[in-house]
Amino acid sequence: VQLQASGGGLVQAGGSLRLSCAGSGSTFSRNRIGWYRQAPGKQREEVARLGSSGSTNYADSVKGRFTISRDNAKNTVSLQMNSLKPEDTAVYYCNGLSVVGSPMYDWGKGTQVTVSS
Repeated sequence: VQLQASGGGLVQAGGSLRLSCAGSGSTFSRNRIGWYRQAPGKQREEVARLGSSGSTNYADSVKGRFTISRDNAKNTVSLQMNSLKPEDTAVYYCNGLSVVGSPMYDWGKGTQVTVSS
């Protein structure tokens, strides 16, 4: 199973982007979903997660700027990114999360986000 991330691009610092994670299956609307990013030379890190009940958690570095949400009608989970900074530049991925919060599926290609200063 792979979840596909899309919506990346090039944006100036202070700008916004909205990423989308597309899933499939009747259970996607109840899946725990995490957004991750990996910058060049750095380890992949989790930036936001959405629980099956709708609870959310964010990394301190994005808190107040990023919002994760689910659209059940479209079978997608979005990551709205505002007030982007150059340090947000990375390849962004989404994945399903296990009950203990670990990524469950093979990683997809991700989507590149580049923030220019």
